[in-house]
Amino acid sequence: INSKNMGDIFPCQTIYINNLNEQVKKEELKKALHAVFSQFGKVLDVVCLKTFRLRGQAWVVFEGVTQATNALRSLQGFPFYDKPMRIGYAKTKSDVVAKADGTFIPRDKNRDKRKAEDRAREKSIHSKKSKNMDKSADGDAAEVPSSKQFTPPHNILFVENLPDATNDRMLTKLFQQFPGFKEVRMVEAKPGICFIEFDNDMQSSVAMAGLQGFKVTPQHPMKISYANK
Repeated sequence: INSKNMGDIFPCQTIYINNLNEQVKKEELKKALHAVFSQFGKVLDVVCLKTFRLRGQAWVVFEGVTQATNALRSLQGFPFYDKPMRIGYAKTKSDVVAKADGTFIPRDKNRDKRKAEDRAREKSIHSKKSKNMDKSADGDAAEVPSSKQFTPPHNILFVENLPDATNDRMLTKLFQQFPGFKEVRMVEAKPGICFIEFDNDMQSSVAMAGLQGFKVTPQHPMKISYANK
């Protein structure tokens, strides 16, 4: 998948995103992008590579052009892991779309070789840095509270460990992808926490399972539990 300035291409069902936080791990980034963009329609694929040339970039493939356009317009400049996303249409079809319409052409083996060399080079230079990030990530995961195991299910969720700059608009975009979402209630007197209300406790449980530990920033994994009745 390639990208180009929006003025040079036509709308398509694949959008190109850059200015992404390069410190976020690939699998976590794919999961987070899927969660954020799936609210606009069915996401067929999320592509992000950690090679030198493609760091901080990703492609999201939608089922249709309308969905991709709505996502582009709604999330242009949206703060994602502390950096505003820059979004445009992709220059060429994604593999998943090309395979579906019969126009897929296997990639050049030399290009795959260059990608492998990039990965090896990156691994060699950043191995120590990656180890430190792994330790930090393990620490974050260990901090996610287990209190939800002892609190009865509730249609209202209590969310902690949010960055002080978090607002209800950002959280609404994350949680409204789940059925039954009603509203976000920030606690102005205490930044970093909020309440998320759903129609019933089954729906709130699905949302909690889907976003537990979701990192709004690399230092802020969300801690979600049921609110006290």
